Amino acid sequence: MTLVVVGASLAGLRAVEAARRTGYRGRIVLVGAEARLPYDRPPLSKAFLDPGGPGEVPPFHAETVLRDELGVELMLGAPAEHLDTDVREVTVAGAAMRYDALVIATGATARRLPGARTLRTAEDAVAVRAALDAGARTVVVGAGFIGSEVASAARKRGLPVTIVEASATPLHRAVGAAAGAELTALHHAAGTELRLGAEVTGVSAEGVALAGGEVLPADLVVAGIGAVPATGWLEGSGLTLHERDGGIVCDETLSAGPPGVYAAGDVAYVPNPLFDGMSMRLEHWTNAAEQGGAAARHALDPASARPLGAVPYFWSDWYGHRIQFVGTPEADEVVRTGGATLYRRGDRVVGALTIDRPREIMKHRRRIAARAPWSEALAVAGAA
Repeated sequence: MTLVVVGASLAGLRAVEAARRTGYRGRIVLVGAEARLPYDRPPLSKAFLDPGGPGEVPPFHAETVLRDELGVELMLGAPAEHLDTDVREVTVAGAAMRYDALVIATGATARRLPGARTLRTAEDAVAVRAALDAGARTVVVGAGFIGSEVASAARKRGLPVTIVEASATPLHRAVGAAAGAELTALHHAAGTELRLGAEVTGVSAEGVALAGGEVLPADLVVAGIGAVPATGWLEGSGLTLHERDGGIVCDETLSAGPPGVYAAGDVAYVPNPLFDGMSMRLEHWTNAAEQGGAAARHALDPASARPLGAVPYFWSDWYGHRIQFVGTPEADEVVRTGGATLYRRGDRVVGALTIDRPREIMKHRRRIAARAPWSEALAVAGAA
């Protein structure tokens, strides 16, 4: 039996590890588009960009661990090109490889802005840090996780930085507008200039051009304008791809439809029974780790597959502050109380945002998982 994991990502690595933990002793092939061994991406825009940060991007495991201890055949620097679910074959570097079980964990690709850098790979992070170390005047397009973390790295060096954001608040899609004022205040307190509700019309050697004619001078321009699932190679495969962005539409067990095919991480849309079956595609570390392991277990033993119902969780580090969010921002009401911003849907608490309150956020996560009533969440938060 052969398990093929496409995507040498966090989700892909967790799939490999879970397969071996379950006692699977068959063949495992790990396919990765990058030539590097699997590595951790969140630090690329956090600790790695800090002044005096790590000198290199280390892999999760040495090659000897992957090959000898986990028994993995590595096919790195060779992206998958096609999937044929009828004959159960993945084409890599022009050669067809048969699978019995398949986990797709190809992640997402950063949206690009001509003339600007992205920050998705280790090579991207090395280039951005080198520019910051050289004292670059920086303009960041997008006030999401990546953009705000790049701005934080620039300010730690005392460098001027401007964030240009099309929405009225930072992290508008991730946490909603109500939490925007508090996040905006973090940027202002750190000396970052914010241009909210602004449209970028182009990037040139002179800088970033805005609608209206203004040009923001910049030595470094970083685009943090989101990512799209890396599923171009799946066209014509028979998998259902989401009409919005091409993500893989899965069921509650991560099955992508055809026998033996499962998906995990940034690439997968999965209904979450904890939130009334809402289909979620999450670009979060914890989600990739949890789904990667589950996808491998289910692919190897479909009879044991069970619906996933985890509470989404993400964090971001800005200017020495830890921002944490659990649940979903899709809510009927958002209330700031105590040390948290809470999100209500119906009579339930479905989300919570905190800044520098790591213990509190985990308590909210447990309440969301337990479907705690709104009144209880308000009372506990107000007493915190």
